[in-house]
Amino acid sequence: MQRIRGLAGSGKTIVLALKVAYLHMQNPDWRIGVTFNTRSLKEQFKRLINNFTIEQTGAEPDWENIDILNAWGAPGDKERDGIYHKYCRIHEIDFYDFSAARRSFGERNEFAGACGEALKPVNDASAIYDLMLVDEAQDLPAEFLRLCYRFLKAPKRMVYAYDELQSLTGSSVLQPEELFGVDDKGNPNVVLNTEEGAIPKQDIILEKCYRNSRPLLATAHALGFGIYREKGLVQFFDQSNIWTDVGYTVEEGELRGGENVTLSRNSDSSPLFLEEHSLPDDLIQFHRFDNPAEQTAFLVKSIIDDIREEELRAEDIVVINPNPLTTQREVGPARQLLFSESQINSELAGVSTSADVFTKSGSVTFTGIFRAKGNEAGMVYIINAQDAFAGWNNSTTALERNRLFTAITRAKAWVRVLGIGRNMDGLIQEWDTLRKNDYKLKFRYPTLEEKQELRLINKEPSGLRKNKRKKIEMQRDFLIQAAERGDLDVDSLISDLQRIQKPRSKK
Repeated sequence: MQRIRGLAGSGKTIVLALKVAYLHMQNPDWRIGVTFNTRSLKEQFKRLINNFTIEQTGAEPDWENIDILNAWGAPGDKERDGIYHKYCRIHEIDFYDFSAARRSFGERNEFAGACGEALKPVNDASAIYDLMLVDEAQDLPAEFLRLCYRFLKAPKRMVYAYDELQSLTGSSVLQPEELFGVDDKGNPNVVLNTEEGAIPKQDIILEKCYRNSRPLLATAHALGFGIYREKGLVQFFDQSNIWTDVGYTVEEGELRGGENVTLSRNSDSSPLFLEEHSLPDDLIQFHRFDNPAEQTAFLVKSIIDDIREEELRAEDIVVINPNPLTTQREVGPARQLLFSESQINSELAGVSTSADVFTKSGSVTFTGIFRAKGNEAGMVYIINAQDAFAGWNNSTTALERNRLFTAITRAKAWVRVLGIGRNMDGLIQEWDTLRKNDYKLKFRYPTLEEKQELRLINKEPSGLRKNKRKKIEMQRDFLIQAAERGDLDVDSLISDLQRIQKPRSKK
């Protein structure tokens, strides 16, 4: 079992595809399953796995032993199949499509309910896969990951990857001890060795972001967390070390409750090639409008200029509407104007194209946020960004800001964030503060009590905390015993502890 966590653009999908190619080459008889939430990732995975395998072996992979399947799936041919549908078919249990699942389990619980129901009647599951790789785990329910676990032969080889800030459903990925359940004796089925230097590594964090420039990623995080929000933070990492694990450097202060801290990204975690090419004010821009018509006019003119003056191809441009329920209506006027005024073709991903296709050559792509996730483009326009400024409660605000975070991080180069009205003014004010701080995150670190009011990301279960405290107490007892035996220089140890404490006492 292996967990991979990383920022948007850190290469999680690439790493999974490389693992498939490598392990397929080493173990050609293994049956390998690859699954994900966003259907348009299917062609991307197939292309990457094919290219990586050809590079290593000079031949294409044996596709009979590699299944690249969407998480849900549906009846029909192999192209429509999915892991959940396949599980139901093999075990001869009822399959729920989306409509049936909503009727039975309620809104926002469709897939979790369907997978949970599928797990009930199967005590002795037919394990058919030697290896399972799961991308976008932040958007998949725990019940689905347990279903994948049931589908695996011993010794249960699984790699799952996620970034919780890209969660578009508001759910959090549970720790593995909770995620994969317990055995007959009540012991967790999966316990990852997260110790530094563990071999093989079971908990991998990708700190380098290859897709997004420093200004883009800092903007996405500042808005996603609400770093410069007048009302305060919206969500936060549960564990302080995650900040440095994902590539931030502590410039000033400490990652400790009540302390003022400054975090920045350097050239190691955010390569500078984009900043060396373009100024930050060109890489990312915010624009405010009084009404939807003004927003549409600006969007259309900008796209025409991108293609005719800036020499972008139509397929280099993606327009994202963060609200998946309104996308078809919201993007209609812009698509119509593009064609009537300039004969520029466009596609609405998953509607005017196949569900497995995201972009088409010669066409601008319009999309909702769910279709956009897992994909990328040179130029990204985000419309109606004002919706992310405030929701009716903290949970809704966090969800809307995750959608904005995900939309911003689709860009390989340029982002234009467009919005309407007073809420957009508030969002721009947050971004302006970030710009004045040179895209550094400056804020007061929340206390434990304040964290409880926020949506916590990568939350550590209380059992693990107790184990860590117990381990520290054991190490302390070991040091005391070593000092009593004379194996430890007590004065030197006290001097080291005092040196650590001095900076804190000054504050």
